[in-house]
Amino acid sequence: MSQGPRSGLAAVSAALLAMSRHLEVRDVLKTIVASARELLDAQYAALGVPDDHGGFAQFVVDGVSDEQWKAIGPLPRQHGILAAMLREARPERLADVRKDPRFEGWPSAHPDMSDFLGLPIKDGDEVIGALFLANKNCPRPTGGCGFTEEDEELLALLAQHAAIALTNARLYERSRELTIAEERSRLAHELHDAVSQKLFSLRLTAQAAAALVDRDPARAKGELHQVAALAAEAADELRAAVVELRPAALDEDGLIATLRTQIQVLDRAHTARVTFACDGFRALPAAQEEALLRVAQEALHNALRHSGGDHVDVTVDRRGGGAVLRVTDDGRGFDPRSVRRAGRHLGLVSMRDRADGVGGTLTVESAPGKGTTIEMEVPGG
Repeated sequence: MSQGPRSGLAAVSAALLAMSRHLEVRDVLKTIVASARELLDAQYAALGVPDDHGGFAQFVVDGVSDEQWKAIGPLPRQHGILAAMLREARPERLADVRKDPRFEGWPSAHPDMSDFLGLPIKDGDEVIGALFLANKNCPRPTGGCGFTEEDEELLALLAQHAAIALTNARLYERSRELTIAEERSRLAHELHDAVSQKLFSLRLTAQAAAALVDRDPARAKGELHQVAALAAEAADELRAAVVELRPAALDEDGLIATLRTQIQVLDRAHTARVTFACDGFRALPAAQEEALLRVAQEALHNALRHSGGDHVDVTVDRRGGGAVLRVTDDGRGFDPRSVRRAGRHLGLVSMRDRADGVGGTLTVESAPGKGTTIEMEVPGG
């Protein structure tokens, strides 16, 4: 064999090892795309995972800056060459994608592409993605494509293993979600059993005290002491349950990893693009990290369900000895002066309570048509 194919196979091996290190779906997608672009020395690479509505549930690119990606706009629909790869499940190698009769153009901010190599990612007979590259970094033959048959073979090999990695990542996330659901169900049953018993005892004891209060005040007083004791026990049971309901991932992985994982899930589940960035964060006391997580979850829920925006950006940055959380969307916004109505509707009261509870502050910046930013700052421990 020539040195070229051996080098190519070594690069495939390195790419496969990189894919095997990740369990989160979006991390696997990013690794596949970056590995494909590096392996075939292309200027651009992308991978789209189709949804059931003619669009893409996920679309990951490599070779395009964040600024370019934001300028391009919403995720593409299933049309043109991408639709052909998904529908016909066969490779496409083109000298100039713009001259193909199926080409339907792209947004004004989209980078210019010419030679093109794409193929479907399949799990058995099911097409679970479309992987493609554009603009090979090499001299192009006159009237021909820069991508070669060998490139197509290498990309096909990578796509076969990418299907395995992607399927494994999906199974991992589903199993994790099932584990969380089972744990919540277990806690709900334990909470119901423990607290229900205490409340039942409380009711009976209170009824006994009411019956005795006129004819035997001393015994009634004793029953009321028992009511107080049972109430204290019930409060302890509730407090223990609330502590146990603290997100397990927060204790295991910390705030940043937990947020990153949840945001990746939301990014896949919603049409809006959801991103996360962190700069210089230092671990905080458990109560503060949980408050930050709960506020982030509430703000994300609001942005994804009510704002109508295309992008939601979440950042956590170090500020002094503490941290500041920001959740920003480009949606319809609202008038923060309408505190009574908006506060109740968007959970702003509970978010402020959480911030106050850990010595922090919460601010809301919004205006009709201008999007919304929720910012929470907490001090250091």
